[in-house]
Amino acid sequence: MPTGTIPEDEPKGPRRPAVTGEDRLPGDPTPRQTIERILRVDHAGEYGAVRIYEGQIAVLGEGRHGTVLRHMAEQERRHRAAFERHIVTRRVRPTVLQPIWHVAGFALGAATALMGERAAMACTVAVEEAIDEHYADQIARLGEDEADLRAELEDFRREELEHRDIGLAHEAEQAPGYELLSAGIKAGSRLAIWLSTRF
Repeated sequence: MPTGTIPEDEPKGPRRPAVTGEDRLPGDPTPRQTIERILRVDHAGEYGAVRIYEGQIAVLGEGRHGTVLRHMAEQERRHRAAFERHIVTRRVRPTVLQPIWHVAGFALGAATALMGERAAMACTVAVEEAIDEHYADQIARLGEDEADLRAELEDFRREELEHRDIGLAHEAEQAPGYELLSAGIKAGSRLAIWLSTRF
């Protein structure tokens, strides 16, 4: 099974400023608010990812991709469980949009699966590429006081990249209308990230 790798073209310059109270402008979130946003959106994202795979498994679970879909879903459940622990221990409010992601995630997974196995894998690639960008940004913003959380995000990011590689290995790019499908799913994923961060 392909193993996800961090892209070699990862920026190697100075890290973005860590989450601290220094040089904060009026209206900027506090370090506490920043961590709350990170945990809120990551919990929402992993919740949605599980629902996408559940939708795909409902359609394709008995087919040749059933085993790999269940493998990826199980990793997403582990990610979700980690963020569920964080939001409880750190007293962070989950996104109010979770009921929407519950329905939308399953619908996206099922709809792309109904379009065919390659379209389902194209969905995986698009979502995981958007998540990769998102995690990379968060990792760059976390300081040494959040080293454990940063390490956890790095671990999860590697697994998301593994999912992307699995999708590519299973002919995602040969899905009909791949470029349009991928662009649409990425745009939707980025919008969901933006909304979940704030609400």
